[in-house]
Amino acid sequence: MNDGVVIIPTYNEKENIENIIRAVFGLPKNFHVLVIDDGSPDGTANIVKSLQNEFSGRLHIIERQGKLGLGTAYIAGFKWAIENKYDFIFEMDADFSHNPEDLVKLHKACAEEGGDVAVGSRYVSGVNVVNWPMGRVLMSYFASKYVRFVTGLNVADTTAGFVCYRRQVLETIGLDDIKFKGYAFQIEMKFTSYKCGFVIKEVPIIFVNRVLGTSKMSGGIFSEALFGVVRLKLRSFFRKYPQKKNLA
Repeated sequence: MNDGVVIIPTYNEKENIENIIRAVFGLPKNFHVLVIDDGSPDGTANIVKSLQNEFSGRLHIIERQGKLGLGTAYIAGFKWAIENKYDFIFEMDADFSHNPEDLVKLHKACAEEGGDVAVGSRYVSGVNVVNWPMGRVLMSYFASKYVRFVTGLNVADTTAGFVCYRRQVLETIGLDDIKFKGYAFQIEMKFTSYKCGFVIKEVPIIFVNRVLGTSKMSGGIFSEALFGVVRLKLRSFFRKYPQKKNLA
């Protein structure tokens, strides 16, 4: 039996992708990996495909044409994971900013500790970020404070991209109703899960800035998060959210 699928979106991650895949498969849990590659010109997808024989049945890839956005990559992955009946579905970056060993902690928070959503949190126990410029640390930290203030969401790291979902969450929240594509996507997923009555647990992690490859963060991504939060909150007043069904 597998312990869930780890979805890794990629765009030009040839320096990292083989190492991150091997790191996940080296864990004591039997995780599968789904790479969503947005037409990386550097050959990232070819590296993944070259590893599929070695990890037959555990390593999967969806190739898309062009950069279609982080949110749409995860939505495509979530739908694939639901279709393939994975009980636990993870989001993780390809660049080792998320430590693959923490997947085990996220899995435990959902599988054994009552969480429906487990968030790998940089801010639940202080500020655990390594190698980021101070300006970016402050921007990220206060962005999460701002999101909490506007939405009422009791999560310290609202923009975190290292997350485990129970399948029931993704089946309930209405993936086609998720509007945002960039980093606001992460906020919207947590906010919607919360509005649907799911239990969100934060697991402290240490986030390490990428060593290899190029960051995908931009000012446009950040402003989407800033202004999108207000739209998200306003929209919530007029939307009826499907509610979590307690499984017998």
